[in-house]
Amino acid sequence: MDKIKKEQSHEGHSHEEQNHDHQHNHGKAPVYLYFVGLVLSLIALVLNENYEGLQNSLFLIAIVTAGYHVIVAEGLKETIERTKNNQKFTPNSHILMGLAAIGASLIGEFWEGALLILIFSGAHFLEDYAEGKSKREITKLMEMNPTTARFIMPDGAIKVVDVEELKVGDQLQVLNGGQVPIDGIILSGTTTIDESAINGESMPKEKTKGDLVFGSTINGTSTFSMEVTKENKDTVFSKILQLVNQNQGNQTKAASIIQKFEPKYVTFVLLAIPLVMLVAPLLSDWTWSESIYRGLVLLVAASPCALAASTVSVTLSATSTLAKTGVLSKGSTYLSQLADIKAIAFDKTGTLTRGKPEVTDDYFNDSIDRTKIVDIIVALEKKSNHPLANAILEKYDEKNKIDINVINQIGKGLTGEYQGKNYRIGKPTSFKVVSDEYSQLNTDWASMGKTVVYVAEDEQVIGLIGLMDIPSLEAKATIDYFKNLGIHTTLITGDSQMTGQAVGKALGIDEVIANVMPEDKSAIIDKQKAKYGITAMVGDGVNDAPALVKADIGIAMGDGTDVAVDVSDLVLMKNDLSKLVNAHKVSLKMKQIIWQNIIFSMLVVTFLVVVSLIGLADITISVIIHEGSTLVVILNGLRLLRTPKKRSLL
Repeated sequence: MDKIKKEQSHEGHSHEEQNHDHQHNHGKAPVYLYFVGLVLSLIALVLNENYEGLQNSLFLIAIVTAGYHVIVAEGLKETIERTKNNQKFTPNSHILMGLAAIGASLIGEFWEGALLILIFSGAHFLEDYAEGKSKREITKLMEMNPTTARFIMPDGAIKVVDVEELKVGDQLQVLNGGQVPIDGIILSGTTTIDESAINGESMPKEKTKGDLVFGSTINGTSTFSMEVTKENKDTVFSKILQLVNQNQGNQTKAASIIQKFEPKYVTFVLLAIPLVMLVAPLLSDWTWSESIYRGLVLLVAASPCALAASTVSVTLSATSTLAKTGVLSKGSTYLSQLADIKAIAFDKTGTLTRGKPEVTDDYFNDSIDRTKIVDIIVALEKKSNHPLANAILEKYDEKNKIDINVINQIGKGLTGEYQGKNYRIGKPTSFKVVSDEYSQLNTDWASMGKTVVYVAEDEQVIGLIGLMDIPSLEAKATIDYFKNLGIHTTLITGDSQMTGQAVGKALGIDEVIANVMPEDKSAIIDKQKAKYGITAMVGDGVNDAPALVKADIGIAMGDGTDVAVDVSDLVLMKNDLSKLVNAHKVSLKMKQIIWQNIIFSMLVVTFLVVVSLIGLADITISVIIHEGSTLVVILNGLRLLRTPKKRSLL
């Protein structure tokens, strides 16, 4: 585990370096300095013209304190880093805003320079705050990994040892209710094991001598002995840990609209302004002094104030609105990408389905007293703690209370004596002689993904019950919504092909991939990204963690495991898939408003540049139009604060 922790630390460090543009660790000092600059600017504003020297000095100090971190520590440094990485000049608007503030100060408009910096730096800090804590945490995942095991000594004595000390061939004891410490094979004993941490399936698996067991799964009611078949670093659960770390380190998020547009715009302005200053005196009657002045006015006019604010209010509003409707976002970047998804993959159990089996069908011989047999079934199942028992008890109500001495045998099911006859409820393979009628029903129901149990009287099958983890009420409408938009839908499940296909067919899913282990899910997401483009993954279990991290947008069901929630980008509270549809609609609206703001901002800049070139605008006019356009884009973004009325998914 120490090795895994070291790898996590190293890979997390690399990840931060690779994504420095998007995840700044400001600390508190730069924010404090920003507020110092803000206070100094407010003080300067209330001073009258008799204190012009002090006023301008305060504005200059405000420019330095409020803008140093964003303009110099980030802007200049990132420009250098991105230029080196891309092997071409790749500036960002930090540089342009710094030059605009300097230009405004040089022509005596210190308040304009301070205002530009306060707006830009404030927007920058605010957007990073809105992004929230997007770093994926795997602490809970690591805590689920067993650390000790009950080692069987040569003399039969039991010794508790560290899991990392175990070697292939060692023999262990696993107590009832305990955690399987490592991958291995059962030597003696029969039990049921909850393997949901590995395959996501809610129904425990019956295990006996010769069957494989996996580390971190939970043993049922019986103690068994096992032989270690893999070292700790090679277990299935360790592979999950390694995949989450690896995917986190290698993950790259698509750049936002502003990030894609920004370098080109800044480069153009940086080239155009000096060109205007040099060419204007040669082509017009401007003096060199007037040309330099006009160039500085142009620099201020071209500074993207509104552009800088065009995404902040939109993303904050979208994040706030979704939070009110039960969708938690760990960053506006993920919401932006959600609007652009080309494929979406779903886990089955607990995501598309309700997460627990329910009785869907039953059939009993016409010669049987149904009321009596139901009373017997309830009496037997009351003595069982199997998930199927809970489903059966929820379905059937007893008319007459019967007290039966019940024996629970792994592999055979529940048996009990009543009025001189033996009754048994068990899986179909535990019965030797079954009529064609029941066999055919078993085949038909199983082909629909249902789990079937037989009910027998003196080993003669007299009825059968079909159970299934059925799709949630919102699942079909959600799948239809994405399909209607041309987004490819995929079901990825650890269940059998038959069960997966049955659920996929019922929901109309484009593609079903079954019998999948956690490492397979991660690889499948990789293929989907390569084939379709931006891909989302929706899941709720530990086994979904590698795929949730690998996907461009990992979406967790809120009632799922803490691990799935921790490593995801969006969380749907209350396991309601209709919230995913709403989130996608909001993300589309968010993208639309961002583009409206960008286009409007650039039109304003273009207008200011034109009127500045022909001498119709001065700094005062530029300031009024600049700040007015900034207010417009902020108000436009705030439209998303209106919580949408509950509508049909389609």
